[in-house]
Amino acid sequence: MERSSDAAQTRGRGARRSPFDRFVEQAELRVSQAPFFFVCAGIVVAWLISLPWWTDLKAWQIAIHTVASVFTLLLVVLLENAGRRTSEASQEKLNVIAEALAALLASSAFNDPELRTAAERLREAVGLEDRH
Repeated sequence: MERSSDAAQTRGRGARRSPFDRFVEQAELRVSQAPFFFVCAGIVVAWLISLPWWTDLKAWQIAIHTVASVFTLLLVVLLENAGRRTSEASQEKLNVIAEALAALLASSAFNDPELRTAAERLREAVGLEDRH
């Protein structure tokens, strides 16, 4: 009854993650640290200071809005991807724990119908989680 879980298979692949997967991981790591915040704050300060060099106030505003919009879109996509991966990993761990608990209950439930019922209900609940 030995079955390899999705998480175990992924761990087995190890370094064979795609370049995009590694990029998302590094981007999430960098974006969540203080230096990234200070770089963003520096860009805003530089934009504010640059006002005298712009002849059109509207173009000055459009410049920061365009850059911020594009940058925000890219970051949202990357961070959502990272969040999805984290959620899937957590769900896989919970499913493995539930499966182990169900197996433990089933092995102990030989003479106890209440435990047998609990193990069956737990297995049904775990089976409802369709992933990937």
